[in-house]
Amino acid sequence: MENLEKEILVTIPVTEVHKNYLEEKASSGIYNCCFRYIPGKEVTREEACRANVIIGNVAPALIAGTENLEWLQLNSAGADQYTKPGILPEKAVLTNATGAYGLTVSEHMLALTFDLIRRFNQYHRNQAEHVWKSMGSIISVEGSTVLILGIGDIGGDYARKMKALGAYTIGVRRTMREKEKYLDEQYTLDELDSLLPRADIVAMVLPGGSATTHLMDERRLRLMKKGAYLINVGRGSAIDPKALYTVMKEGYLGGCGLDVTEPEPLPADDPIWALGNVVITPHVAGNFFLAETFERIVRIAGNNLEAWVNKNALKNVVDFATGYRK
Repeated sequence: MENLEKEILVTIPVTEVHKNYLEEKASSGIYNCCFRYIPGKEVTREEACRANVIIGNVAPALIAGTENLEWLQLNSAGADQYTKPGILPEKAVLTNATGAYGLTVSEHMLALTFDLIRRFNQYHRNQAEHVWKSMGSIISVEGSTVLILGIGDIGGDYARKMKALGAYTIGVRRTMREKEKYLDEQYTLDELDSLLPRADIVAMVLPGGSATTHLMDERRLRLMKKGAYLINVGRGSAIDPKALYTVMKEGYLGGCGLDVTEPEPLPADDPIWALGNVVITPHVAGNFFLAETFERIVRIAGNNLEAWVNKNALKNVVDFATGYRK
């Protein structure tokens, strides 16, 4: 007979309003749920191993080998740390927060886009040094060709914004599905080499994993149009850092915007910091800096919690074989 007493561990920084919301969602089903609220950094292995459900990212080592965990709801879209063998119990379900980050990360991408193509980063440096000097030619988003690698929630939101500004948008995704209206063309990664020379802007929103590690090596960076712009907000490992430094140092690309790097944090003595045509932000495109992002995470968790206590299908279930949402 199934045990109807369930322990729910919440590690995200919820308010009393959020707590009431989650507990109300849990009260609609067959389980008697006991909630514990512990900040993620304070969770011990003993506490993690007691939980039947965890809402929020915890260190994978804390749950490796646990037997009680039935479902882990991440507060991140990326799930690769948790799909490795031996982390989650065999029958545990893993769900991510896809749908929470599209707004904030796509706006960060848009900001990086204009920062680079209008050379604002270079003008900021001139301002700091009290130098009145033009920095050269620019391009326009309107009429440009934008290649987006990763057309999920975030990449799709960025493509929609760029399309609205008059760009020609080409989307690349893992598997083909019906093309969204904000895309002019759609392909899989198999076509990447033929697409790179067409793009004025290449924007990367790819997950981690062996399939994307150093996807943009020196050969592919040089397939890009000379003077084109590269943006990466997915995983730093998707770009070979030595190759990137080489092509940026010689001025092959017009500029590069990085919210993620390899390694991360980027060491203070890394030479890429000093390049004048590179904009670096310290992995801040997402997180909880925008209040709406956190509200979306809570809503995703709450709706899934309601489904779980009623034995209905959860949303954003991650495929362990691929690390992507099913």
